[in-house]
Amino acid sequence: MADKVRFGPAGLPVGFNGPLTLVPSYLRSEGLNAFEYQAVRWSVKPQIRRELAEEFKYEALKNDVWVTMHGSYFINLAGDESVVAKSIERIRACLEAAEWLGAESIVFHPGFYGNRSPKEAFEICLKALNELVEYMGVIGSKVYLRPETTGKPSQLGNLDEILAMCQKFGSVYPTIDWAHIYARCGGCLHSKDDYLKVFEKIEKVLGSRGIEKLHFHFTNVEYSDKGEVKHRTLDEPFGPSFEILAEVIVENGYKPVIVSESPVLDFDAIKMKNIVEGLEWRRKK
Repeated sequence: MADKVRFGPAGLPVGFNGPLTLVPSYLRSEGLNAFEYQAVRWSVKPQIRRELAEEFKYEALKNDVWVTMHGSYFINLAGDESVVAKSIERIRACLEAAEWLGAESIVFHPGFYGNRSPKEAFEICLKALNELVEYMGVIGSKVYLRPETTGKPSQLGNLDEILAMCQKFGSVYPTIDWAHIYARCGGCLHSKDDYLKVFEKIEKVLGSRGIEKLHFHFTNVEYSDKGEVKHRTLDEPFGPSFEILAEVIVENGYKPVIVSESPVLDFDAIKMKNIVEGLEWRRKK
């Protein structure tokens, strides 16, 4: 459970030019305290040296930076048998490296429906998750798996599906990508009530554990009838509204880790942090 609302980028900060081990101190200098390491191009072996990863872990702890990982874009736990097998190997590689990096969890997109019905795709994904959870038990992993809400109707991973996956396993938690929810439903997040319904659904399905370990992705997004098209910055005239989400977070005392996926990663993470802190300050007056 995060001790406070935390903010950070999905990947290296925009202005950063240095080794991975200096990222935590750079983020701290910006007032940020979270980081999602991008393993999005990884294959079936960790693509980071253990020594480097462990040095990074030390620096992250020293600088109070909460670490997560984003798994490969090539993961598809609802594909053909060979595709699922490779996807499981890719997640296993992340599980190994997550221990080195000190990552709390591994975020990934579950997969695609393809020619299958949503129910069939879900069941195939569930079987793969079960295999991964059993493997985690064997190796004694304390890392969480975090399937992410997806941004296109062709992808497995609407909110109900993600929560149903998490309901089955104690070590599986959701990543709520607000831009993906917004794009997938055609811009349906308009009010506090719209946002609150998501929180209420999380708590209804997962109980307090779902609320205690909230992990968010956020960016403005451009969308079409096929879902997500392009990430946009907070300054551009696109939704969803972070200001409304921030009000819900502050008014209800939620403590999510919020990862910025904006094109200006850390800059918009700082803007989001300032919005939340401004609301917190006004409530204390």
